[in-house]
Amino acid sequence: MRVLLTAGPTYEPLDPVRFLGNRSTGKMGYALAEAFAAQGAQVVLISGPSTLPDPVDERIETVRVETAAEMFAAAAAAAETADIWVFAAAVADYRPARVAAEKIKKSGDTLTLELVKNVDIAATLGQRKRAEQFAVGFALETTNELAHARDKLHRKNFDLVVLNSLRDAGAGFGHDTNKVTVLDAAGQIVNFELQSKADVARGLVSLILARRAATH
Repeated sequence: MRVLLTAGPTYEPLDPVRFLGNRSTGKMGYALAEAFAAQGAQVVLISGPSTLPDPVDERIETVRVETAAEMFAAAAAAAETADIWVFAAAVADYRPARVAAEKIKKSGDTLTLELVKNVDIAATLGQRKRAEQFAVGFALETTNELAHARDKLHRKNFDLVVLNSLRDAGAGFGHDTNKVTVLDAAGQIVNFELQSKADVARGLVSLILARRAATH
């Protein structure tokens, strides 16, 4: 079994020293990679900038990238032969339209940036997904969480979507714990109460493998 897994943030450069990014650490994605490997899977872990060390399990191949475009290229290369896709990365929706060659110097009271949309990695690859492939996405939401997660599930051709709410204490970016809700296209919901990200990862992998076996 081969697994494609994205993790961590992306950094979109503004100039040689600055970037647009987010607070993702990659902890959830790395824990998922290790949980899949523990089940015997060969994992391609495509990681955005993260301070976490590469997993030592020889069944995990770590590919380090920085930008959304680089993550898409690496994911597209691995997707064709992967049985399971898990999109756990927090990919920047937009990037600066122009990257300055030199450090932008402070001038005036305001600075206006023009941003352009990045490729939607999960949605683009979702259009190519074959019937025997199983795709799982993550949704980090702050309002109307279930509605946004369901929309993402259908729009990106996911089999499951894992919902994180930033309103849940101890969940989301930066924590060693997580609390998630898993939704499928039939409207079924599975809740994982607050626990370590390693335990959440093991539970999610068991659920993913069981759902894939039942539908393929």
